[in-house]
Amino acid sequence: MMNPNPRQIPIADFTYELPEERIAAYPPEQRGESRLLIYKDEQISESTYGQIADQLPAGSLLVFNNTRVVQARLRFSKPTGGAIEIFCLEPDDRYPDISTAMAETGSVSWNCLVGGAGKWKSGLTLEKWLQDGADNILLQATMDARRADGFTIRFNWTPISKSFAEILQLAGKIPIPPYIKREADETDTQRYQTIYAAAEGSVAAPTAGLHFTPAIFEDLEKHGISKAFLTLHVGAGTFKPVKSERMEGHDMHAEFIDVNRATLNLLISHHQQIIAVGTTSLRTLESLYWMGVKAALKPEAELGELAIRQWEVYDDLLRLNISVITALNSLASWMDNRKMNRIICKTQILIAPGYSIKMVRALVTNFHQPQSTLLLLVAALIGKDWKKVYEYALQHHFRFLSYGDGSLLWLRENSGP
Repeated sequence: MMNPNPRQIPIADFTYELPEERIAAYPPEQRGESRLLIYKDEQISESTYGQIADQLPAGSLLVFNNTRVVQARLRFSKPTGGAIEIFCLEPDDRYPDISTAMAETGSVSWNCLVGGAGKWKSGLTLEKWLQDGADNILLQATMDARRADGFTIRFNWTPISKSFAEILQLAGKIPIPPYIKREADETDTQRYQTIYAAAEGSVAAPTAGLHFTPAIFEDLEKHGISKAFLTLHVGAGTFKPVKSERMEGHDMHAEFIDVNRATLNLLISHHQQIIAVGTTSLRTLESLYWMGVKAALKPEAELGELAIRQWEVYDDLLRLNISVITALNSLASWMDNRKMNRIICKTQILIAPGYSIKMVRALVTNFHQPQSTLLLLVAALIGKDWKKVYEYALQHHFRFLSYGDGSLLWLRENSGP
């Protein structure tokens, strides 16, 4: 019998040979031109994103992550001329959520990675002048604290009227993934962003959504397929390789999710017809289910108690058998009782073989790195056939990773490793 707890999964079981030339360095010339691999009933076929509506049943609800990638890479020069790059990952814990921190004016503290940190002497304030029309803006960065995984950096700027979101827009560069071996350029400013991106806060794009265009949205509507939007702000941890031999040694990154009551209503009314666009959408949907389970068990729970920790869905909550509709209705009631129109919470959910998918019938997703948590998620969805899907994609010259082609993977029942 399959072990439902993935702690003992050897990550070496989830590798494949990915030649560097198969990694897409640039997006296709036009959105919507990417190829689409379809896995259904253990069979593989091909289409394109332009025809994706033909592959979906009428009445389906496609769920998109509307997070917006911020220009999170800031380059400063020391007075001596040396360069230091600051990669803004997430706000310091003093802020309740990303939106609040992004709206801060004049000063903000952010958790960051720092390139060239050894050259940044204690007490040195870095400065950078920015131009916004006729306005000259002075941006300063001070190292506040060293963390286990980076640094807390204090940013100050004058004049103080602009938000940190506006400062990043002026000062930063789009943080394209590290496996794309080039500098970000103007192409990335537009194309490493979905057409429906709205909520600023990600340092990586929800790349399954990069393929969608207004024309594809129009075609989906003609086919009777609905759309819903939620938010998961993607952290740099999405690229974090699993370095431990077994999954029990991997620390899953926590990310903010943000879901409004109207979206929750759509999920309730379509709870048997949901298709996730992207692994981040799927992680958010599954997290909502477990948050609803917690709300059903303890209606008086505080918001922090609804947050999803890495292993609890395999431990504390595994024995429970609460339906999707009961969980979603319980979460809706929890929000209504507090007169909340949106719920913002953190999730650390790890979806890997042994996990039983609750919320979706299918997943639209790109092709992911070997030995990554994203590949484990795919294996949880379709079982051992992940190998067949990836072998087919390699043999038939699909493009891989963020700017590559994608797939429509239908849930396989009793998916095993």
